[in-house]
Amino acid sequence: MTDRPRCGQAFRTAERVGTTPTAGPPKKLRPAGYSVLRVRKAAFLVHRRAASVTLALSALLAASCLAYLCIGESFVQPAEALKVVFGQPSPDELVVGTLREPRMVVGLLVGAAFGVAGGLIQTVARNPLASPDIIGISQGASAVTVGAMTLGVTSYTVLPYLSVLGGVAAAALVYVFAWRGGLHATRFVLIGIGFAIALRSITTLFMTKGDYLVAQQAQIWMTGSLNGRGWAEAEPLGLTLLVLLPFIAWAARAQRSVTMDDDTATALGVRLGHVRLGLVLLGVVLASVATGAAGPVDFVALLAPQIARRMTRTAQIPLLCSALLGALIMVIADLLARRLFSPTELPVGVLTAAVGAPYLIWLIVRSRSVRTGGTS
Repeated sequence: MTDRPRCGQAFRTAERVGTTPTAGPPKKLRPAGYSVLRVRKAAFLVHRRAASVTLALSALLAASCLAYLCIGESFVQPAEALKVVFGQPSPDELVVGTLREPRMVVGLLVGAAFGVAGGLIQTVARNPLASPDIIGISQGASAVTVGAMTLGVTSYTVLPYLSVLGGVAAAALVYVFAWRGGLHATRFVLIGIGFAIALRSITTLFMTKGDYLVAQQAQIWMTGSLNGRGWAEAEPLGLTLLVLLPFIAWAARAQRSVTMDDDTATALGVRLGHVRLGLVLLGVVLASVATGAAGPVDFVALLAPQIARRMTRTAQIPLLCSALLGALIMVIADLLARRLFSPTELPVGVLTAAVGAPYLIWLIVRSRSVRTGGTS
């Protein structure tokens, strides 16, 4: 969005000095850091650093997935693991294809959904603290899911849709209470934190009133775990993300207008209220579906977008890189959760919290330092 004024200024300068704008060929008018990708008659501006980071993250994610399939109670040779992935007969079909691969796929999808959800909500709120697990969305999904579990609903194909209802309801409450003729970022985050605390209390109330075994099951689910997850959870989650893919593509373009100041965006004809509502709704659905599949895995939605933005150095959060980072965090964290204290398996949420909590403290201290004019 910043290249157009520069191009216009170059042409106006050329007109004032009475010259033609031949000194500004397309290559020189191109924004710094971008390259033109041409596909037949279509041309696209590509941010070179973001493209490089995307390729590097894709390669790292592929290597992490292969390590995930190979490492466990028994080590599987990479060649045998790849045979199972590509559908060829292998003696390790049971270990890789039945036990490890479906759990890894659920982790990939959950991490990607959390990464995109965090990026969208942080963009709208213009605050790096506005993560779904900080402002009450994950807690709303958890309250409804745990409430359903205490009533006897234990099907992992039904729970994700109940989580969506809880997440949307929680987000709607936060949005309504934070709205005062506009959406102020700080008020939005503070009210969201208040709702998160209240909803966590409601979840605890459900657990204390429910059956003991159900309460234990809900407690494990509340920490965020991929233990026991398989194709039954991966298929509805993957189908939901596939349906939402066109909306995510729209959001990748629409978030550029949200990062501009309100006056500029309104002058360009952008209906900010509608765009923000659409982005928030999409982020809430993604976070709620991911929560329903694996529980409220903390800090993935907080970490992935901010790391992606720092790696790519772009004006807005790159959603593709954020999704890749979310998936990478989940795969590595679950691999460590399986092997660090073997044969005991930790919930993946314990590992993400161990990394995310110090980052959250650093983020709060840094924000305070910036407001007071200090250095971080």
